[in-house]
Amino acid sequence: MEFDVLIPARYGSSRLPGKPLIEIKGKPLIQYVYECAVSSSAVRVIVTTEDERIADAVRDFGGEVYVTRVEHVTGSDRIAEAVAALGLANDRIVVNVQGDEPQIPGSLIDDVAQTLVDHPQSVMSTACHPIIAGNDQNDPNAVKVVTDADGLALYFSRAPIPWSREGQTVRAQRHIGIYGYRVGLLKAFAQWERSDLERIEQLEQLRVLHHGGRISVYRAVTAPGIGVDTREDLVKFTQSLSSM
Repeated sequence: MEFDVLIPARYGSSRLPGKPLIEIKGKPLIQYVYECAVSSSAVRVIVTTEDERIADAVRDFGGEVYVTRVEHVTGSDRIAEAVAALGLANDRIVVNVQGDEPQIPGSLIDDVAQTLVDHPQSVMSTACHPIIAGNDQNDPNAVKVVTDADGLALYFSRAPIPWSREGQTVRAQRHIGIYGYRVGLLKAFAQWERSDLERIEQLEQLRVLHHGGRISVYRAVTAPGIGVDTREDLVKFTQSLSSM
């Protein structure tokens, strides 16, 4: 199995503007993500961004970068432009590692790519892990996923799903921000209209479900590390480095 990793990194984050360039212990956040991706089995790792400041930072630490148009709504749309420009074959597997996952293990990236290979009925793969902390179940920044008996995604939501009508303890699954797909699917994705559910939840994977695509979900045993969505997450990530 051969695959490439593309890392979408946007400057204009609503919660943390300029997030990829925030410096933690002498390195920008995007560099931590890049180094995680390089530790996987990927043949090539490329950052995709609309911002020359991010592009310059990636070049400064020796990374590869592709600068896209500004107007892309999602990371997958941004990657779709990049793979078309790079001339990747339609059957080439690419893994989208989001630019705010500075502790994602290389082994998990490999697992998501392999999950796509192992499930030819799916057009996309992703990952999840069990929610341990009760607060995460109600946190809209912690996306939840429910799957069918074959591990195919039924729905993703920022709401607490599944919801227990009887009040019993629920073993919910938190979605991990990583996607595997083939280039052909990405090209189609970029042409599809955004669904109402995608607009409401602000979750790009719902576009795939809306258009009839199946998404295989790899179940990781534990969380992959701290994803940086908020200022509080940034503090936690910085503290985790101090304790190493």
